[in-house]
Amino acid sequence: MKNNLFDRFKPKENKFYPLMSGMAEVIVAASDLIIECVQVTNHNEAVEYYKKIKEQERKADTLQNQIFEELNETFITPFDREDINHLSSTMDDVIDLINSCAKRIMLYSPKVMPEAAARLAMFVRESAGFLVQAIAELDVLKKNTNKIKEYCEQLGVIEKKADDVYEHFLIDLFENEKDAIEVIKLKDILHELERATDAAEAVGKIIKTMIVKYS
Repeated sequence: MKNNLFDRFKPKENKFYPLMSGMAEVIVAASDLIIECVQVTNHNEAVEYYKKIKEQERKADTLQNQIFEELNETFITPFDREDINHLSSTMDDVIDLINSCAKRIMLYSPKVMPEAAARLAMFVRESAGFLVQAIAELDVLKKNTNKIKEYCEQLGVIEKKADDVYEHFLIDLFENEKDAIEVIKLKDILHELERATDAAEAVGKIIKTMIVKYS
């Protein structure tokens, strides 16, 4: 029985890995959708993609809540509770930022999305791929530290590339876009994509800290 005192002392770490892997898969799904979302040509399409991404964001919230509940109910956890909570909440930040970008595209209806938006969306998707691989190795962290470190390092590499793309986009935007409203719209939309790569890198940093603590 769940309420049995002795159940709280049994190792239940296996519950956390599927939940965190589920969050990583949601990030992949959302990032696939944002690649298409930044290429929409009308408001109705933007609305539809926002709804799909919002659905993924809700899935992530559900998984995050499940992780929080498990942390409260499980006596023995594979890592410190603070580390698990920090990791899952930062993963949730990635999805929130993807959702925020889609929401802005829907609300702002920019005239034309710049090529930099597609490039940043691809960086978000690339980050998602490395997140999935890193999270999948957590249950054998002590055996595959080098592999996990490499995945996390790649998240940093992608974040720097995204920074460069965003900075060059801003230079071009301020030099060539004469409509001040469009400047505000596009800057805000692409900033959310750039921030998503920042959040993905932050996940990698948390995992690297966990490697130091537990390997």
